[in-house]
This record gives sequence, C-alpha cells and structure tokens, in this order.
Amino acid sequence: MSVSYKTVRTPLPMFEGVTDFLAATRFLHREARPLERRLFATCFEGAPPDGVVDALRAYRNADGGFGHGLEPDKRCPASLPIDVEIAFQSMAIAGAHDVQLLTEACDFLAGVSTDGAVPLAFPVIEEFPRAAHWTDWTYQPGVNPTAGLAGHLYALGCDHPWRESATRFCWAAIEGGALPDEVHGLSEVMTFLAHVPDRERAEKHARTVLDQMIGTSMFQATPKPGEYGLTPLHVAPTAGSPGRKLFDDTQIDAHLDRLAAAQLPDGGWPVTWEPPSEASRLEWRGFVTFQALRTLSSYGRLVNKEGGQ
Repeated sequence: MSVSYKTVRTPLPMFEGVTDFLAATRFLHREARPLERRLFATCFEGAPPDGVVDALRAYRNADGGFGHGLEPDKRCPASLPIDVEIAFQSMAIAGAHDVQLLTEACDFLAGVSTDGAVPLAFPVIEEFPRAAHWTDWTYQPGVNPTAGLAGHLYALGCDHPWRESATRFCWAAIEGGALPDEVHGLSEVMTFLAHVPDRERAEKHARTVLDQMIGTSMFQATPKPGEYGLTPLHVAPTAGSPGRKLFDDTQIDAHLDRLAAAQLPDGGWPVTWEPPSEASRLEWRGFVTFQALRTLSSYGRLVNKEGGQ
C-alpha cells in the first residue's frame, strides 16, 4: 500500500496584463505533456501535488525506476538514473512525497550503483532514438547524476541507505579533488550542496565549485542569447534558492532579462540543442517553458492582476 504525504502549496499569483504569461499558459495547455501541465496546475493554480505523482507513474517501471523518455533526449523505455532524477526534481518542485514511490526508486538506484555512484544511462539506450550527446560517456558512474539525485532526496526529506552511500561518494569527490571539469557535473554538485543538511560544510565548498563551473566553456556568466549553456539561473532557479547569494543582483537581472526575451511568438520557450525527434523537442519545450515561468514568477518578473509585482 502506498503511503503519501503531500503538501498543498499556496498557488503563485495568476497574471494578466502580460500577454507573455497568457501565451505561455496557452502553450503549455496546447503542447506540453501531462507532467508539465500538472506542475503548472500545482505551482500556479493551487492544485494538489498528487497530480504530479500521478503523471510520473506513467513513466515508472516494475523495477521501481523511471524511463520511457521522462528525460526526453532518449526514447528508451528502460529505467535510467537520469529519468529517476527528473522524477525526484518534479516531486520536489511540486512538494509531493510518496513514500513507496521514492523508496522503490532508491532501491533501483542501489541496485545499479558502484560504491554509491550511478551513471546517467546504460548501453540499452543504443537500441532507441537518442540525441547525439547520449553516447558511452553516459555509462560511467559519477557525480552526474549521483550528486543531483542525492540533493533532491534531501530536498524531499527522503531517507534511504542509498542516499547515505551516495552522500559519502559525493563528499569524497568534492573534498578529494575528483570533480569533473564539465559544467553539467558541477551543476549536479551544486544541487547536492544546496540541500545536504551539513550547511557549514556545504557552504565551505559551494563558492569553489561555482568558480569551477564559471571556468568551464558552457557556463554563461553573462548572457549569450541563442547559445546553449548553463547560467546563474540554473544554480539559483528561484529567488529563495541557496545558490542565489552566490550572485549579485546585476548578474541575476541580466539573465532574467535574457530569459524573458527568449520567449517565442507561440508562447513557449525554445531549446538550444538538437533533440532526437519533433516529439522530443515539444516535450522539452514544455519543460523549459514551465521552468521559465517558475523562475520569472519567483523573481517578481510577472505582473499580477492588481498590476503589482
């Protein structure tokens, strides 16, 4: 029997007078998959978060993991750690906590881990359409995605033996100088540091890891419109993110300006890489459109019905 503890969140203010928001809403209703529509309903309309869990169940496998293209860049039905991470991230955003679902997903991770670390994917993805960057490098266990998975589990308040072994692996990598020189892996470490309970220890390392991120070729300290890369808004996607204090207002405002300006005439936001199919592209666009609205709302960049911020 599944036992769920769900937190109903106060809805974010609805917005009008800014046609961008209305167009984005219509885009999500028209083009996004059920998961992002459920996330929008929970975060912006006050819907209970169990709808997000229901949507995630469509991607769940008998082994407790998630697959079926939950992360849309590979169309493989098998359970993959990267798809589990998307599930954890979605639940954390929605404030949903399903004990059985989380426990069985962690059991899956434990079964495919090496000394606490998991890879992004497995060779089974080669049997299905996938984006060009999904190659054999994704089969190596590492902080990407182990650190992000552990961080989301802390955000969800989910205790499990695999989380503890993953945490030991992450601390050893961080404090032993074994971090990758690659922006996505370092971003996963920042997620871990944002949520791990040992705050003094985490804050001691956060600045150093961020400096490593800034030094990579795919981190955009200043906006580069139309180019793919991670930005300060990936480290601090909401105004209350622990990573927000690592950036000054000028940096954040510049990227918020760029994010707002990137909206397309159809109401959605674009993707700046090449997905494996048009279906994948639309799924990603729903994902990034919801994330853009969440970020812009959190930072007060949308106008409410009364005309305030």
